Amino acid sequence: MGQSSGIGVLDKAVTILHATARSPMGLAALVVTTGLPRATVHRIAVALETHRLLARDADGRWAPGPALGELARSGPDALLAEADRVLGRLRDQTGESAQLYRRIGSERICIAASELPQGLRDTVPVGTRLPMTAGSGAQVLAAWSAPDDVAALLGGAAYSARVLADVRRRGYAQSVAERAQGVASVSAPVRDAGGTVVAAVSVSGPVDRLGRRPAAVLAGPVLAAATALGRAIAG
Repeated sequence: MGQSSGIGVLDKAVTILHATARSPMGLAALVVTTGLPRATVHRIAVALETHRLLARDADGRWAPGPALGELARSGPDALLAEADRVLGRLRDQTGESAQLYRRIGSERICIAASELPQGLRDTVPVGTRLPMTAGSGAQVLAAWSAPDDVAALLGGAAYSARVLADVRRRGYAQSVAERAQGVASVSAPVRDAGGTVVAAVSVSGPVDRLGRRPAAVLAGPVLAAATALGRAIAG
Protein backbone atom coordinates (compact mmCIF):
# COMPACT_ATOMS: atom_id res chain seq x y z
CA MET A 1 0.00 0.00 0.00
CA GLY A 2 1.02 3.66 -0.38
CA GLN A 3 0.79 6.34 2.28
CA SER A 4 -0.97 5.45 5.52
CA SER A 5 -3.68 7.66 6.99
CA GLY A 6 -3.87 5.63 10.16
CA ILE A 7 -7.36 4.40 9.20
CA GLY A 8 -6.76 0.89 7.94
CA VAL A 9 -9.97 0.22 6.06
CA LEU A 10 -9.76 3.58 4.27
CA ASP A 11 -6.17 2.92 3.20
CA LYS A 12 -7.17 -0.50 1.87
CA ALA A 13 -10.11 0.95 -0.04
CA VAL A 14 -7.86 3.59 -1.65
CA THR A 15 -5.35 0.88 -2.59
CA ILE A 16 -8.12 -1.06 -4.35
CA LEU A 17 -9.34 2.07 -6.14
CA HIS A 18 -5.83 2.87 -7.40
CA ALA A 19 -5.35 -0.71 -8.59
CA THR A 20 -8.58 -0.75 -10.61
CA ALA A 21 -7.78 2.69 -12.04
CA ARG A 22 -4.66 1.23 -13.64
CA SER A 23 -6.58 -1.67 -15.17
CA PRO A 24 -9.96 -3.40 -14.59
CA MET A 25 -9.41 -6.38 -12.28
CA GLY A 26 -11.25 -9.42 -11.00
CA LEU A 27 -10.94 -10.64 -7.43
CA ALA A 28 -7.90 -12.85 -7.98
CA ALA A 29 -5.96 -10.09 -9.76
CA LEU A 30 -6.85 -7.56 -7.06
CA VAL A 31 -5.58 -9.90 -4.35
CA VAL A 32 -2.24 -10.32 -6.14
CA THR A 33 -1.90 -6.60 -6.99
CA THR A 34 -2.83 -5.20 -3.57
CA GLY A 35 -1.34 -7.93 -1.39
CA LEU A 36 -4.49 -7.86 0.74
CA PRO A 37 -6.34 -10.97 1.96
CA ARG A 38 -8.94 -12.33 -0.43
CA ALA A 39 -11.84 -11.88 2.01
CA THR A 40 -10.79 -8.28 2.73
CA VAL A 41 -10.54 -7.39 -0.96
CA HIS A 42 -13.93 -8.91 -1.69
CA ARG A 43 -15.64 -7.19 1.24
CA ILE A 44 -14.23 -3.74 0.43
CA ALA A 45 -14.72 -4.01 -3.34
CA VAL A 46 -18.36 -5.00 -2.90
CA ALA A 47 -18.86 -2.08 -0.50
CA LEU A 48 -17.26 0.33 -2.97
CA GLU A 49 -19.50 -1.10 -5.70
CA THR A 50 -22.56 -0.49 -3.51
CA HIS A 51 -21.61 3.18 -3.33
CA ARG A 52 -20.89 3.21 -7.11
CA LEU A 53 -17.22 3.99 -6.51
CA LEU A 54 -16.47 0.75 -8.34
CA ALA A 55 -18.44 -0.88 -11.15
CA ARG A 56 -18.10 -4.21 -12.95
CA ASP A 57 -17.47 -4.48 -16.67
CA ALA A 58 -18.90 -7.09 -19.03
CA ASP A 59 -16.28 -9.60 -17.86
CA GLY A 60 -17.12 -9.08 -14.19
CA ARG A 61 -13.96 -7.12 -13.43
CA TRP A 62 -14.04 -4.09 -11.17
CA ALA A 63 -13.21 -0.67 -12.61
CA PRO A 64 -13.67 2.92 -11.33
CA GLY A 65 -17.38 3.62 -10.93
CA PRO A 66 -19.53 6.56 -12.03
CA ALA A 67 -19.69 8.11 -8.56
CA LEU A 68 -16.02 9.11 -8.81
CA GLY A 69 -16.72 11.31 -11.81
CA GLU A 70 -19.90 12.65 -10.24
CA LEU A 71 -18.02 13.67 -7.09
CA ALA A 72 -15.33 15.40 -9.15
CA ARG A 73 -17.94 17.32 -11.09
CA SER A 74 -19.78 18.42 -7.95
CA GLY A 75 -16.98 20.82 -7.07
CA PRO A 76 -15.99 24.14 -8.63
CA ASP A 77 -13.90 22.58 -11.40
CA ALA A 78 -15.32 24.15 -14.54
CA LEU A 79 -12.99 22.09 -16.71
CA LEU A 80 -14.47 18.79 -15.53
CA ALA A 81 -17.98 20.21 -15.59
CA GLU A 82 -17.68 20.81 -19.35
CA ALA A 83 -15.51 17.83 -20.21
CA ASP A 84 -18.25 15.28 -20.91
CA ARG A 85 -20.09 17.58 -23.30
CA VAL A 86 -17.00 18.74 -25.19
CA LEU A 87 -15.37 15.31 -25.39
CA GLY A 88 -18.62 13.70 -26.49
CA ARG A 89 -18.93 16.17 -29.33
CA LEU A 90 -15.27 15.63 -30.25
CA ARG A 91 -15.78 11.86 -30.32
CA ASP A 92 -18.82 12.24 -32.58
CA GLN A 93 -17.01 14.65 -34.92
CA THR A 94 -13.92 12.49 -35.32
CA GLY A 95 -15.29 8.99 -34.89
CA GLU A 96 -12.47 8.30 -32.41
CA SER A 97 -11.99 8.18 -28.64
CA ALA A 98 -11.38 11.49 -26.87
CA GLN A 99 -9.57 12.11 -23.58
CA LEU A 100 -8.60 14.94 -21.24
CA TYR A 101 -5.30 14.78 -19.34
CA ARG A 102 -3.79 16.69 -16.44
CA ARG A 103 -0.19 16.46 -15.39
CA ILE A 104 0.82 15.43 -11.89
CA GLY A 105 4.59 15.20 -11.51
CA SER A 106 6.11 12.71 -13.92
CA GLU A 107 2.71 11.36 -15.00
CA ARG A 108 -0.35 12.52 -16.85
CA ILE A 109 -3.73 11.37 -15.62
CA CYS A 110 -6.84 10.83 -17.71
CA ILE A 111 -9.46 12.92 -15.90
CA ALA A 112 -12.25 12.54 -18.47
CA ALA A 113 -12.87 10.39 -21.53
CA SER A 114 -15.49 9.71 -24.17
CA GLU A 115 -15.14 6.32 -25.83
CA LEU A 116 -16.64 4.84 -28.97
CA PRO A 117 -19.37 2.38 -27.96
CA GLN A 118 -17.97 -0.44 -30.09
CA GLY A 119 -15.44 -1.41 -32.72
CA LEU A 120 -11.68 -1.03 -32.85
CA ARG A 121 -10.67 1.88 -30.62
CA ASP A 122 -8.07 3.17 -28.18
CA THR A 123 -9.56 2.93 -24.68
CA VAL A 124 -8.10 5.02 -21.84
CA PRO A 125 -10.26 4.70 -18.69
CA VAL A 126 -10.67 7.70 -16.40
CA GLY A 127 -8.00 7.53 -13.71
CA THR A 128 -5.39 5.93 -15.96
CA ARG A 129 -1.87 7.19 -15.24
CA LEU A 130 0.49 7.46 -18.21
CA PRO A 131 4.13 8.58 -18.30
CA MET A 132 5.09 12.08 -19.41
CA THR A 133 7.64 10.60 -21.78
CA ALA A 134 5.51 9.49 -24.74
CA GLY A 135 2.37 10.38 -26.67
CA SER A 136 0.92 13.59 -28.04
CA GLY A 137 -0.75 14.42 -24.71
CA ALA A 138 2.61 14.23 -22.96
CA GLN A 139 4.19 16.39 -25.67
CA VAL A 140 1.59 19.13 -25.13
CA LEU A 141 1.93 19.13 -21.35
CA ALA A 142 5.73 19.12 -21.64
CA ALA A 143 5.95 21.78 -24.36
CA TRP A 144 4.68 24.53 -22.07
CA SER A 145 6.48 23.35 -18.91
CA ALA A 146 9.40 25.21 -17.30
CA PRO A 147 12.74 24.77 -19.13
CA ASP A 148 14.39 22.89 -16.26
CA ASP A 149 11.41 20.57 -16.08
CA VAL A 150 11.53 19.93 -19.83
CA ALA A 151 15.23 19.11 -19.65
CA ALA A 152 14.54 16.48 -16.99
CA LEU A 153 11.78 14.89 -19.07
CA LEU A 154 13.83 14.76 -22.26
CA GLY A 155 16.33 12.39 -20.67
CA GLY A 156 13.93 9.48 -21.05
CA ALA A 157 11.40 10.79 -23.55
CA ALA A 158 10.44 9.38 -26.93
CA TYR A 159 10.23 12.97 -28.25
CA SER A 160 12.96 15.57 -28.60
CA ALA A 161 13.39 19.27 -27.80
CA ARG A 162 12.87 20.00 -31.49
CA VAL A 163 9.53 18.16 -31.43
CA LEU A 164 8.41 20.28 -28.47
CA ALA A 165 9.45 23.44 -30.29
CA ASP A 166 7.30 22.35 -33.24
CA VAL A 167 4.39 21.69 -30.86
CA ARG A 168 4.64 25.24 -29.48
CA ARG A 169 4.85 26.68 -32.98
CA ARG A 170 1.87 24.74 -34.38
CA GLY A 171 -0.22 24.77 -31.22
CA TYR A 172 -0.86 21.01 -31.24
CA ALA A 173 0.99 17.69 -31.13
CA GLN A 174 0.66 14.41 -32.98
CA SER A 175 2.21 11.01 -32.34
CA VAL A 176 2.19 7.66 -34.10
CA ALA A 177 2.98 4.47 -32.15
CA GLU A 178 4.84 6.55 -29.57
CA ARG A 179 2.84 5.64 -26.44
CA ALA A 180 1.56 2.28 -27.69
CA GLN A 181 2.06 0.21 -30.80
CA GLY A 182 -0.67 0.72 -33.36
CA VAL A 183 -2.05 3.88 -31.72
CA ALA A 184 -2.00 7.41 -33.18
CA SER A 185 -3.15 10.58 -31.46
CA VAL A 186 -3.46 14.34 -31.72
CA SER A 187 -3.54 16.69 -28.70
CA ALA A 188 -3.90 20.40 -28.01
CA PRO A 189 -3.39 22.54 -24.89
CA VAL A 190 -6.25 23.77 -22.72
CA ARG A 191 -5.44 27.20 -21.26
CA ASP A 192 -6.91 29.01 -18.29
CA ALA A 193 -7.90 32.69 -18.31
CA GLY A 194 -4.27 33.71 -17.78
CA GLY A 195 -3.00 31.63 -20.70
CA THR A 196 -1.42 28.89 -18.57
CA VAL A 197 -1.70 25.38 -20.00
CA VAL A 198 -3.67 23.35 -17.44
CA ALA A 199 -4.62 20.25 -19.44
CA ALA A 200 -4.36 18.50 -22.80
CA VAL A 201 -7.32 17.34 -24.85
CA SER A 202 -6.63 14.37 -27.12
CA VAL A 203 -8.13 12.15 -29.78
CA SER A 204 -6.63 8.69 -30.24
CA GLY A 205 -7.30 5.68 -32.39
CA PRO A 206 -5.74 2.94 -34.53
CA VAL A 207 -2.90 3.96 -36.86
CA ASP A 208 -4.51 1.82 -39.56
CA ARG A 209 -7.48 4.20 -39.53
CA LEU A 210 -5.82 7.53 -38.70
CA GLY A 211 -2.71 7.11 -40.85
CA ARG A 212 0.83 8.34 -40.28
CA ARG A 213 -0.23 12.01 -40.22
CA PRO A 214 -3.34 12.06 -38.00
CA ALA A 215 -3.17 15.83 -37.50
CA ALA A 216 -4.16 16.38 -41.13
CA VAL A 217 -7.70 15.31 -40.19
CA LEU A 218 -7.86 15.72 -36.42
CA ALA A 219 -6.01 18.97 -35.61
CA GLY A 220 -8.98 21.24 -36.37
CA PRO A 221 -11.56 19.46 -34.17
CA VAL A 222 -9.04 18.95 -31.34
CA LEU A 223 -8.03 22.63 -31.34
CA ALA A 224 -11.72 23.64 -31.30
CA ALA A 225 -12.36 21.37 -28.32
CA ALA A 226 -9.38 22.82 -26.46
CA THR A 227 -10.70 26.33 -27.11
CA ALA A 228 -14.16 25.36 -25.83
CA LEU A 229 -12.71 23.96 -22.63
CA GLY A 230 -10.57 27.04 -22.16
CA ARG A 231 -13.64 29.23 -22.44
CA ALA A 232 -15.33 27.12 -19.75
CA ILE A 233 -12.44 27.78 -17.37
CA ALA A 234 -12.61 31.50 -18.13
CA GLY A 235 -16.28 31.46 -17.17
